[in-house]
Amino acid sequence: MENMGPKQKIILVTGGAGFIGSHLIEQLVKDKNNRVISLDNYFTGHKTNHIAGAQYIKGHTKDVAKHIKVRPDIIYHLGEYSRVATSLYEPTLVWDMNIAGTLGVLEFWRKHKCKLVYAGSSTKFNPAGKNGVAGRDLAPYTWAKAINSELVKNYSRWYNLNYATVYFYNVYGPRERAGQFTGTHGTVIEILKQAYLKNKPLPIRKPGDQTRAFTHVYDTVAGIMLASAKGKNDEYGICAKEVHSLLEVAKMFGSKIKMLPQTKTSRSSDSIDSKKIKALGWRQKHTLKQYIEEIKK
Repeated sequence: MENMGPKQKIILVTGGAGFIGSHLIEQLVKDKNNRVISLDNYFTGHKTNHIAGAQYIKGHTKDVAKHIKVRPDIIYHLGEYSRVATSLYEPTLVWDMNIAGTLGVLEFWRKHKCKLVYAGSSTKFNPAGKNGVAGRDLAPYTWAKAINSELVKNYSRWYNLNYATVYFYNVYGPRERAGQFTGTHGTVIEILKQAYLKNKPLPIRKPGDQTRAFTHVYDTVAGIMLASAKGKNDEYGICAKEVHSLLEVAKMFGSKIKMLPQTKTSRSSDSIDSKKIKALGWRQKHTLKQYIEEIKK
């Protein structure tokens, strides 16, 4: 009898045309036994992030059952609204994408009983600031992401489903968005990078001493894939060990700095112990300082 070879694995990535999603797909398509399907509404995703070998479907995650007619082996759910400060002005968008959209994905997961890898938000771990407001309650985005991670855990318990939740920490790297396609939905390092390359002052929100643990997208994707392969019904932080203030980061570029008004959601975050993902074999391989030095060459 002819050897049919390994069974094809069907993988669904929501938000596959986005920054992190495109890097994840880039790794997934390397295995020729993977059939990789992206579902993205292109709110912040873009066709320039498409990876050869993957199938791209434009659609909302709340309609996932209409768009995806095959049973996936794994769902990577990255396709959510993902900005803190701007969510204060767009609560209906957050509700549509992160509540209605994610419920659609969880119901699809429940129907197909596959594995779910959910991209949670590390903002829920930030302690209360001077105003007494905890990180999870800073804005519509942080609140929605916090309850979604709890809902994933409960769906697993209620319906005997397998999941791994991963938490990202200020991800940076190639294809990061600066707002060129996304308006105000840019990310810090890319905004600073683009200002540096255009010889413009680097914009930093006051007071400038707010800290972040910036984690390279390659390290982040390596952690996502480990959690998918080895993680079971648990949560995994994927975080660089170095912590920098925003002013420190700006000074790494060596350009002039322009201070901007503080926002309601300005806060600090620390590095976390990534011991759970390290136990699966993850190791940090990149640092922000190295990345900025490469940009300046």
